[in-house]
Amino acid sequence: MPSTDRQLRGYCSAMTNIATAPSAAPSTDTPRRNGGQILVEALRRNQVDTIYCVPGESYLPVLDALADHDSIRTIVTRHEGAASNMADAYGKLTGRPGIAFVTRGPGATHAANGVHTAKQDSTPMILFVGQVATNIKEREGFQEVDYRQVFGGLAKWATEIEDIRRIPEVVARAFSVALSGRRGPVVVALPEDVLFGAAEVADLPPVRISEAAPEPAAPQALAALLREAERPLVIVGGTGWTPEAQDDLRRFAAAHDLPVAASFRRQDVLDNRDAHYVGQLGLGVSPALARTVGEADLLIVIGSRLAEITSGNYEIIRSPRPAQRMVHVHADPEELGRVYQADLPVNASVARAAAAFAALPAEPGPRRWSAWTAAARAAYAAHNAPLARSAELRGVELSAVVAHLADTLGDDAVLTNGAGNYTVWLHRFYRYRSLGTELGPTNGAMGYGLPAAIAAKLAAPERDVVCFAGDGCFMMYPQELATAAAYGAAVIVLVVNNGMLGTIRMHQEREYPGRVSATRLANPDFVALAQALGAHAERVEHESAFPAAFARARAAGRPAVIELVTDPQQITPVARLAQA
Repeated sequence: MPSTDRQLRGYCSAMTNIATAPSAAPSTDTPRRNGGQILVEALRRNQVDTIYCVPGESYLPVLDALADHDSIRTIVTRHEGAASNMADAYGKLTGRPGIAFVTRGPGATHAANGVHTAKQDSTPMILFVGQVATNIKEREGFQEVDYRQVFGGLAKWATEIEDIRRIPEVVARAFSVALSGRRGPVVVALPEDVLFGAAEVADLPPVRISEAAPEPAAPQALAALLREAERPLVIVGGTGWTPEAQDDLRRFAAAHDLPVAASFRRQDVLDNRDAHYVGQLGLGVSPALARTVGEADLLIVIGSRLAEITSGNYEIIRSPRPAQRMVHVHADPEELGRVYQADLPVNASVARAAAAFAALPAEPGPRRWSAWTAAARAAYAAHNAPLARSAELRGVELSAVVAHLADTLGDDAVLTNGAGNYTVWLHRFYRYRSLGTELGPTNGAMGYGLPAAIAAKLAAPERDVVCFAGDGCFMMYPQELATAAAYGAAVIVLVVNNGMLGTIRMHQEREYPGRVSATRLANPDFVALAQALGAHAERVEHESAFPAAFARARAAGRPAVIELVTDPQQITPVARLAQA
């Protein structure tokens, strides 16, 4: 395993997009190298600067080769699931494939969590997995797994390198698949004999990615639909957004006075302070926004798949034929028409579509829907305002905590979360201002928040990174606090402790009132646990104590945990468990 000193040297945080990498002719200098050296060189040429891993003997040549590349930082996690989640978070944050290495068998199945997240979240990611030698395959060797079969339906592409001479080719294809069209995860298995073997193999240049652009007639077709609309609504989501695309979206919305809603956990696509932002279509959606979607007569969907949560279980936006007229922009042509029959399907990346739509000339004067836009914005502002503390409430009022974060943190602060009812407070009361500041799993993966926060802090150490986690969610990967401490990732973790699995308990009370089964949690002393793992830690029992505790956590200069003791009855911002 590479030394810690080497891991902390020469970390390259450049965010250069692979699509803009200069091309070069294949190298003619082909020294004899082992498979690990050839693979690491292929990663280096594709501008990989970080990998996340749990070391395994099945890919020792890769670990050895990494010792010679200070430009690639190796982050050793305490669990393969954390490594794959960190790779997903890196992909979300940078737009480049996050890279994870795990050993065969149990290492791979542990890492499957992050692969599923990357698939449903359309995140570019490549998972490299050790494999038994090719001459003993199909004998159920030690930790042998058929990765094509196991990951075939979970990843965008699952393959195995069976010839050392094809390593550069397969790696290049892995980057192309991960980044093209609807982005997603690739799994590449690495047989031991391929990695330990040696050959003279020519390297390849970095991949170049082409993006689909709207057909020339598409913007004019959109303009025609707008001329006929009375109540239009833009819904944004998906991946592939850039600061330029975000600005194009802003200009498009402003020029035509269009309300813009974010799909589930994509709230950072448009500055929430913008007068045209009207809220998020996710967990805890505003009833007013749900009505706005239902009453709209034109939906302009840019990047989003309109999956189950965003579409309100396919009821607010019905499938296959919505009640509203629909423009559907997506980078993957196979996504268009798969779930929804749009009036205007547009096969284009979000960046190309936003640029084309921003160039549409605006008609003079106010729009017919200006009052509609203003009303939707006013409803969002009312829904976003912190709640008054209820007299019967015990513990921390979470809306005040999130409001303090929104008022205190800078525009580029990164907020991460996993899954659970506690996320409803974050989605409702935080105001995202910049792209790449919301890292949350749209597939609802518990435990995602802490690994994602560590990856974000290592990629951008100058930014504040705050993880929001429930007590059940945090206990999925609490050991990764040791990873954060080892690499100097000064993340701040807010553990919302209500002593139960809140989401499941809420559904349990609805379906089987009073019959509590398997949802109570016997939690450790979170402060002592965090301190034992090298973190600063405090316990907060009332929101009035949070600002000072948060200030101390920011000043600690190391990972920090603030346990927020909350009332189990506070199941959502407005509902109480007894009402469930």
